[in-house]
Amino acid sequence: MEMGTGTVEVLLLGLAAGALVGLMGVSGGIIIVPMLAHVLGFEQHLAQGTSLLLLLPPISLGAMLEYWKTGDVDFRAGMACACGALVGGYGGSLGALQLSASHLKAIFGVFLMTAALLLLRQVLAASGPPQAVQAGDGARR
Repeated sequence: MEMGTGTVEVLLLGLAAGALVGLMGVSGGIIIVPMLAHVLGFEQHLAQGTSLLLLLPPISLGAMLEYWKTGDVDFRAGMACACGALVGGYGGSLGALQLSASHLKAIFGVFLMTAALLLLRQVLAASGPPQAVQAGDGARR
């Protein structure tokens, strides 16, 4: 596993992500990728490739295989996280059914804003001051 993370840590991440998926009815990828990147310190490509592994059947086999070819999939982390997500998804859905629609909408909105702010902070920290965009710059990683 990456960055010294253990199976238990990734399993707990999967459990938490599954609970959020069940609670908010969203795709696991918008939860797993930021958690792998920000909580466990995975590099963005590795976080995305590992997230695709747990979403594998049947959604992301083709995309995950491309990440696999470049070494950007942590199989053990993806499988451990998927096991946690299975249990967490069930628990999260039970919790969501106990909440009012307005509370559920508020939780979902706070989650999306938090994710957006984390991504914005990461981009601003990495990019430094704004620079003029040259023709053809969009194709670079």
